[in-house]
Amino acid sequence: MIKSKKIISETQLIYKYLNKLNFSKQETLNFLNDGAFLKSKKNKDIIVTNDNIIEGVDFFKNDSPDSIAQKIITYNLSDLSAMGGIPYCYTLCLSLSSSIDHSWIKKFTDKLFFLQKKYNFFLLAGDIGKSNQLNISANFYGYVKKNCIIKRNTSKIGDSIWVTGHIGQSHIGLLASQKKIVLSKKFKNYFLNKYLFPNPCMLGSKIINFSNSCIDISDGFLGDLSKLLNNKMGVELFYTKLPFSIKAKSLINKKIVKIISLLNGGDDYELIITCPSKNDMKIINIAFKNRIKITKVGRIIDRQGIYFNGLKLILPNNSFQYFF
Repeated sequence: MIKSKKIISETQLIYKYLNKLNFSKQETLNFLNDGAFLKSKKNKDIIVTNDNIIEGVDFFKNDSPDSIAQKIITYNLSDLSAMGGIPYCYTLCLSLSSSIDHSWIKKFTDKLFFLQKKYNFFLLAGDIGKSNQLNISANFYGYVKKNCIIKRNTSKIGDSIWVTGHIGQSHIGLLASQKKIVLSKKFKNYFLNKYLFPNPCMLGSKIINFSNSCIDISDGFLGDLSKLLNNKMGVELFYTKLPFSIKAKSLINKKIVKIISLLNGGDDYELIITCPSKNDMKIINIAFKNRIKITKVGRIIDRQGIYFNGLKLILPNNSFQYFF
């Protein structure tokens, strides 16, 4: 006999699965109202960001619920960090397809609970609806020191350019998942994990007093780096300093992946930071203290374009964009 799938009611969704995520905070009104409120803090500004992830674009139908939860959290925390903020709370809108069952919701909310505990924020409010495919939207709120938001358009000529972690890891995982490259089981599992379970780099609030600009790598290293230049400045990159992992370098050497592909691949969620060169040691020491790998990869120059060892790079226009 085939068991019929149990339909999840809105009440069950809220009080069995989502209610645990409000951490009993006053601002949530325990989900008993149609709204909630935010608390301001002395000498802090509240910043907000939003991300929407869609089945077939940001994740695929058979991706695990804990991977999808990790992505919606990472995308937003990474944006807050790039502005110099720390997370406070978030709202969540779930458009659920008919394939979503109790098991899926439990795994999804369990991962949200784990990440909320890890990064110290809570679910403020949200909405639930039905859709032909899974669609998740979240607004995240964070605190940043008063009048100290790190912006994208404030880098200066002569600034050092720093990158946290490694780049291109998630892109290799995506290529492997799409069977566009063939990897050994060990390599495949490593890069798939980078793609399915990205982690935000939460260094932004630590370097707020020493950086001129910052952006997270969501659309690709070169594409996001170019957003810091205002069409007025350029970049001299140190080719040998580009932070590829040992495993990625192995694939580059074997010509399984191309460097330009990794430089344009998105979803790394590392930070690109520019700072006056006089602050280089401060950036290094802060990253070391927080156990975050960071690499100086170049400097801002007064001529337009991206240069490797003096040669201008002709950029393919393929950093990820939704509408182009």
